[in-house]
Amino acid sequence: MSEATVFVGAIGGGGHGEQIVKALRCVERGRYRIVGGDASQYCPQFADVDVPVIMPKANDPAYLDALLAICRKFGVQAVFHGCEPELAVLNKNRALFAEQGLLLPINAADVIETCMDKQLSGAFLESAGFVPPISTAFNRRDVVDEIEKFPVIVKPALGGGGSRDTYIAQSKNQLKLLAEFLDVENETFLIQEYVGTFEQEYTVGVLHDLDGEFIGSIAIRRLINSALNMRFAVRNKTGRDELGEWLVVSSGVSQGEVGDFPEVRAQCEAIAGALGSRGPLNIQCRFVDGKIKVFEINPRFSGTTSLRAMMGFNEPDLLLRRHLLGETDRAPPEYQMGMIIRSLRETILPENPPADWRTTLAQTP
Repeated sequence: MSEATVFVGAIGGGGHGEQIVKALRCVERGRYRIVGGDASQYCPQFADVDVPVIMPKANDPAYLDALLAICRKFGVQAVFHGCEPELAVLNKNRALFAEQGLLLPINAADVIETCMDKQLSGAFLESAGFVPPISTAFNRRDVVDEIEKFPVIVKPALGGGGSRDTYIAQSKNQLKLLAEFLDVENETFLIQEYVGTFEQEYTVGVLHDLDGEFIGSIAIRRLINSALNMRFAVRNKTGRDELGEWLVVSSGVSQGEVGDFPEVRAQCEAIAGALGSRGPLNIQCRFVDGKIKVFEINPRFSGTTSLRAMMGFNEPDLLLRRHLLGETDRAPPEYQMGMIIRSLRETILPENPPADWRTTLAQTP
């Protein structure tokens, strides 16, 4: 008999929805009945959940009503977003979910607002005494003339995840080309100082419960060595040898070494504490001369959620235990250290899925 029924959205596409499903499957079978939603019928992750459902996309006006109908139909008790557009909908409609008695394991609204805007994130870090990479709003072509130090990273100012529309420029000419290519006057981008080397890049989870009590942290030093975890790499032609031979932008698919890394974790914990984090938080940074240089703060579960769970730091399970199952154990989670590597997985979708699967998928609330 399942103890709890949970909904996880956007489980396809390799995002954090899939990661949450994998993490919940790391615990003993039967604790959670997983209702998994995705907008595509071609979703191999449907085979990993108990109840697969096709959902409207989060930006569809029908999404919210469809989600609430699914929750009522299947007796869902907690709702996990699987992508940032879903997070925006849940954050905006917190009161509605509370009225329905549904647990939302998401961070505080002010934390989400600050972290989803990279300019606000940078301003927060500076005001709190941390030293983020130097950033400049890239919303006009003539901003290029103001940039003197290269290389730089160009990225969207809003949202995060997967290094979408993220590029490296090593000169003014390259930056001018990006200004034309990205049409920066119609969407705000950020020009950010390139810092450190890719060998010292970390993804760090700092977990507080929904009341703000600190639970623990975990750091992974990224191993960036293949097309799966590298968005792109270019040879360093700037003459700045301290940045290494190659300038690299990692992808959203992380792997690497889970270690103690006390200096990195302590600084990330301090940032989460200064933010007032209440829920999952993921910090992406490079470690330079004893200090972390934070280039992204994601106020949500991470693309490494399942890796952390495999090592014993299971963030979705920890929050459900505290806020849904009523467990009172406050001992910090113990997890193992070691290298964890990722690879692709192939799935053949059945031409004729089981009747109960086909029926479930065909139903639109």
